[in-house]
Amino acid sequence: MNPSTNDQIKGKFHEVKGKVKEAAGRAVGNPDLETEGHAENLGGKVQTKVGQIEKVLEK
Repeated sequence: MNPSTNDQIKGKFHEVKGKVKEAAGRAVGNPDLETEGHAENLGGKVQTKVGQIEKVLEK
């Protein structure tokens, strides 16, 4: 598997995991968990974009 594809997969995983943490934080009224989820979601988006850029540069 290409490193770019690997980055995209990991990024999507972190996005989903972050969204789940955000929702859980809202549901239980835990702002720390919600913030942690938001940060992980953004980190996942960045990692996904890095993978997409790497894929373009590989061509």
